[in-house]
Amino acid sequence: MENKFIPVCNAYLNGNEKKYLLDCINTGWISSAGKYVKEFEQAFAKYCGCKYAVAVSNGTAALHIALVTLGIKKGDEVIVPSFTMIACAFAICYTGAKPVFVDVNEDTWTIDVTKIEEKITSKTKAIMPVHIFGNPCDMTAIKKIAQKYKLHIVEDCAEAHGAEYKNKKAGSFSSISAFSFFANKNLTTGEGGIAVTNNKKYYDKLKYYRNMCYPLNKPRTYEHADIGFNYRITNMQGAVGLAQVEKADYYRNLRIKNNNLYRTYLKNVPGITFQQIQKSGLNVAWMNAILIDKEKYGKTKEQLIKYLKDKGIDTRLLFTGLHKQECLRKYGCNMSGQYKNTEKLTKQGLYLPSSSDLKKSDIKYICNLIEQFAK
Repeated sequence: MENKFIPVCNAYLNGNEKKYLLDCINTGWISSAGKYVKEFEQAFAKYCGCKYAVAVSNGTAALHIALVTLGIKKGDEVIVPSFTMIACAFAICYTGAKPVFVDVNEDTWTIDVTKIEEKITSKTKAIMPVHIFGNPCDMTAIKKIAQKYKLHIVEDCAEAHGAEYKNKKAGSFSSISAFSFFANKNLTTGEGGIAVTNNKKYYDKLKYYRNMCYPLNKPRTYEHADIGFNYRITNMQGAVGLAQVEKADYYRNLRIKNNNLYRTYLKNVPGITFQQIQKSGLNVAWMNAILIDKEKYGKTKEQLIKYLKDKGIDTRLLFTGLHKQECLRKYGCNMSGQYKNTEKLTKQGLYLPSSSDLKKSDIKYICNLIEQFAK
């Protein structure tokens, strides 16, 4: 086993993907037209407990098109956690608006709801909570704040397919929510994303903007009233997506099981900390992230990463905070303030292998290496 390579995350295609893809090829329906895009959208909307879904080219596009649909524009501000994938900030910047950063909770790693209101100004138009690593945010508190200040909520659910808060699926708490279907996600189409909503007006606008603002219910004249986007997905991606959604709970449960194994095997190793599951939430464990306290563990994060790499174990660093991103400084974001929890996560954190089909023996092997290295 010493020479075995364990990647940080592989796609897991365990259903009707080949069958549906072959149908696309045999029928010739391989572009954005074809039945599988629509069936994928309908199946995923139902899975999330929402009425509508619009599939797009990636998760960033889903965030962007959601913000455009809600009328977010230059001069506006959108509140976002400082600890997240930079795609959140980029999507806001694409509209001309400014992302405004809020530190995350030290334990759950999701946006600190006690610090949101101090960042709200007359320019604030939306809050973008991120269910980081599949751990749902405190949506009760966020909805209360949004209602108080008449703000939209745009959930970033890129890492949270099937996550739940108070028995409701992530993505069902917002004006519009966005998911990613990148290859390492719990559900995948290779590349792809989707925006979900319960609002028919938003649904129509999402479809309109996705396809370069061609009229939805009129003959195509090649005259365009608005600036649109080429954010379509292919029928082949829809085919894979439909097959994935058919087994969504199966994939979700595999990730949860693997995360529980990691927590069990590493619970007695000093200096190892896991994300605390949000109260009343179901964390779907997109990635098995840990923090390394070098004083207690006896080694640094960097030393552990190198050790695991030498043993064939692939890892990844955690995100760098948005308040540290030079591109956002150049864009004109306010980079001042204290973000100690974000900086702790960046400094101490790493991902361990997280593929849905990871074997129990592999997880035990990885955890044994981590424990042995500490000694």
